[in-house]
Amino acid sequence: MHKVAIVGTGYVGLVTGASLSDFGLRIICVDNDLKKIENLKKGIIPIYELGLDLIVERNLYYKRLKFTTDIKKAIEQCNVIFICVGTPSATDGSADLNYVEQVARDIGKYMNGYRVVVNKSTVPVGTGQKVKALIEEELKKRSASYVFDVVSNPEFLREGSSVYDFLHPDRVVVGAESQRAIDIMKQVYSVLYLNETPFILTNIETAEMIKYASNAFLAMKITFINEMANLCERVGANVLDVSKAMGRDGRISPKFLHPGPGYGGSCFPKDTLALVNTGRKFGAPITLVEQTVVANDNQKKLMVKKIEDNMGNLDGKKLAILGVSFKPNTDDMRDAPSVTIINELYNKGVKFKVYDPVAMDEAKIIFKHMEEGILYCKDEYEAISESNGVVIITEWNQFRYLDLNRIKDLLTEPYFFDFRNIYRRDTMEEQGFKYIGIGQ
Repeated sequence: MHKVAIVGTGYVGLVTGASLSDFGLRIICVDNDLKKIENLKKGIIPIYELGLDLIVERNLYYKRLKFTTDIKKAIEQCNVIFICVGTPSATDGSADLNYVEQVARDIGKYMNGYRVVVNKSTVPVGTGQKVKALIEEELKKRSASYVFDVVSNPEFLREGSSVYDFLHPDRVVVGAESQRAIDIMKQVYSVLYLNETPFILTNIETAEMIKYASNAFLAMKITFINEMANLCERVGANVLDVSKAMGRDGRISPKFLHPGPGYGGSCFPKDTLALVNTGRKFGAPITLVEQTVVANDNQKKLMVKKIEDNMGNLDGKKLAILGVSFKPNTDDMRDAPSVTIINELYNKGVKFKVYDPVAMDEAKIIFKHMEEGILYCKDEYEAISESNGVVIITEWNQFRYLDLNRIKDLLTEPYFFDFRNIYRRDTMEEQGFKYIGIGQ
């Protein structure tokens, strides 16, 4: 049985390591954050991800899952090593590969036999070859000649449902240069392979491109329907009906055709920027994606304009913000629309009462510069009480069934900004609200 090291215990690394241990494999998860590792040994999860805590607890109990800061020992003991570290955006929009490169060097320093090195971090085309060169460079320094293979195995996990996505993937992509590496990857993913999950076997560069192409397409789809929604408002059309009719076309599908305040999170913003950077670098600009990035930034700011256009001078106004995570079922606020919207409104003199089911601690860190102007509330109704208006930014399920009569009494003015189109305009106006949605 293969022993697997997972380097990096963020969303991807932790979900990958825990899920593979649930398949019966022996997993060692490595991170240089000592406090995080000590907490994980106790079953304390650093992220909010549905079901992940139970899988970690179960596999700690059965001793299939271990956590350590000792990367040397992990590399020496494991024949399959997953690189799951962060690749944040650099100042020029390219992917910062410093963490990936450091892991590659560590593998070259400490490997003591054949290894399959699996790039699961989202990395631009050419990174697999760079990882290979760095490992070879370190082996040369040691005068060692161990054989190894580099594999690209991109993740397609949605935050908030990443455990489900890992266990029920649409496809598993494996980019490799040897049959030996392919066979080992099939063994690592044997549970999925035996369940006839589609495996896409290709070369390293193609696997790297598949990840970026997939995310960029989804980001474009979100941005497309957002721009259609903005046009619908001008011409008197209803984007809810437009998107529903479009989604009935099998060639289009209804997924990601939900207008809103723009995309955010750990993937789409940085991956679209990285793809744009790669296109420019190789003289093949991805103009559709370039415009998607610009349009998405504009969409977030357009939400602020909607509020100002309807409420007038915002100085001294108090708004109830419902939802600050970039999507439901996660506490992740990286590049969340809420960050742009709240900061822009704060600069116009707005004060806030904020509620999110799980992202409050993260919000307190991100908005620490506005301590005097923001109050964190125990529920949505406390946030709405004595506010001039309510703004729904994240479509948590509990916001879909608000007591509208109670809200009407709690608000000092009946402004209701629904940036996820949870409610219908005609219904809300009948209730006496000044309702502003997206594309309605």
